[in-house]
Amino acid sequence: MIYGKYTVKEGYLSMKFSEMPYTRPDLDALPKQLDELCEQLKNTPDADGQFALFLKSREILNTLATEYSIAYIRNTVDTTDAFYEAEREALDNAMPLLNEKILAFSKMLCESPVRKELEDKIGSLWFTNTELELKGFSPEIIPLMQEESRLEASYQKLYASAQIPFDGKVCTIPQLAAYKQNPDRALRRAAYEAEGKFFDDHREEFDDLYTKLVKNRTEQAKALGFHSYVELGYIRRMRNCYGPNEIANFRRQVIEDLVPLVNKIRAAQAKRIGCDDHFTFADLMFTFKDGNATPQGTPDELLAAAKQMYTEMSPETAKFIELMFENDLFDVLSKPGKAPGGYCTTLPDYKSPFIFSNFNGTSDDVDVLTHEAGHAFAAYIDTHEHPIEKQMEPTYETCETHSMSMEFLTSPYHHLFFKDQTAKYELSHTEDALAFIPYGTMVDHFQQLMYEKPDMTPEERNQTWAELEKQYRPYIDFDNLPFYGRGAGWQRQLHIYTSPFYYIDYCLAQTVALQFFALFLNDAKKAWETYVAFVRSGGTKTFVDTVHAAGLKSPLEDGCLKEITETIAAWLDTHQI
Repeated sequence: MIYGKYTVKEGYLSMKFSEMPYTRPDLDALPKQLDELCEQLKNTPDADGQFALFLKSREILNTLATEYSIAYIRNTVDTTDAFYEAEREALDNAMPLLNEKILAFSKMLCESPVRKELEDKIGSLWFTNTELELKGFSPEIIPLMQEESRLEASYQKLYASAQIPFDGKVCTIPQLAAYKQNPDRALRRAAYEAEGKFFDDHREEFDDLYTKLVKNRTEQAKALGFHSYVELGYIRRMRNCYGPNEIANFRRQVIEDLVPLVNKIRAAQAKRIGCDDHFTFADLMFTFKDGNATPQGTPDELLAAAKQMYTEMSPETAKFIELMFENDLFDVLSKPGKAPGGYCTTLPDYKSPFIFSNFNGTSDDVDVLTHEAGHAFAAYIDTHEHPIEKQMEPTYETCETHSMSMEFLTSPYHHLFFKDQTAKYELSHTEDALAFIPYGTMVDHFQQLMYEKPDMTPEERNQTWAELEKQYRPYIDFDNLPFYGRGAGWQRQLHIYTSPFYYIDYCLAQTVALQFFALFLNDAKKAWETYVAFVRSGGTKTFVDTVHAAGLKSPLEDGCLKEITETIAAWLDTHQI
């Protein structure tokens, strides 16, 4: 039930996020409701009646998702808020139990005698994805899933607890990012040392949390009959059109076709900043001798620029950004106690997305405004243009294509944020996009090795990471930095703890996003039209089919990465500063 101060506008409930009420869902009544749906389904033989029950289930789940999102957002905005910490914990504990009921209902639909008629109404992909979900769940692993959620929340809380004395201030980890881009080389290194000291001071806690997570997830996989969590992880990430063999082939192409180009990019960077005699990890985020491109304006001015950009881009984005600003669907400032990272989530009952990030005064602030807005725009299109039965969440690599492509397609408006530093931003952004793919692929490779050999010691994990660095980022010299120098830098990547096997989705998506960029350079209008059509596909097609429908190449195809690398390398050659 929605209540409070709202108006109905163009089919959605308009309400500021701060005024959205939160009521813990009735966790005793919900299982009974879902059981009743199952009972009704047993007694409803016709497709129309079963479809009506499906729609009813979607309404129940949307309300549950809305309340969960509100609790999650408010908990991550302030991890010290005891009320929302308790609410998130209660919901996290309840979700596996509720998932059991949800999947029982979904299983009955999959086994329905009128499934073919239901597929015509809902879409066949929903059934394919549901069958994957069924493979990845059993009531016996509910206690393990609950423990997994608690461990993930503990990692976020530990990370967010960082209060690091530096430069006469007390900084969070995101706030140190600006110092890592400072022209003063000694200050850059000192920022990494200060950050590393926090992780070293909590070394045992970070190691112990990951040990417990790997053990927990491996137990879940074994209980479900899998050889390792690798198989279960692929199911949990809804890999419905490729598997580990295809990803292994993608990794090979990254090492063969992309790593050599990134080596050249880093060599050019070292020369630009005057460190070509000894380029180190502490120099990695510093890209121009006179300083990196930084947003020109206060956070409020950056948000105003984002509003202008999306208002002018297209009629669809204009309506989207109006909703976002009208209802204050952002929390972007870094502050003590705030969880790390950035994300976009949805509030289904309000037909609204929400953007969370940690502004730190670097170009990352603009990347977030375009990246997370790509997610939010796709969510807006899905809920505002599609009927409820077609509001299927795309798989993760499709979602990340929405966001990473938006970073490039907003190019005509980058000057609103960077003024006379726009050329610097666009060069470094493109270089970083290419350099990210080997890093992200390394994260995925690391996770596969961790779950293939779940009994590794903390020291063995760090050694594995250090060895992978030599394959994927051979240009890096850690120069005896604490934390990073001992091969523990992976612990800073929250996805390794909280979202196993997610990171390769970014890499596949970035490969498609670079295709959108290449298309944009040739025909900006066509690139945008192709992108909007891609977004409007929602979750009705697999990732590979969605990419092909847009006339693009799948990143999993041999030669795709090589072709993109050559195209973007040519652009870089003409845009050096």
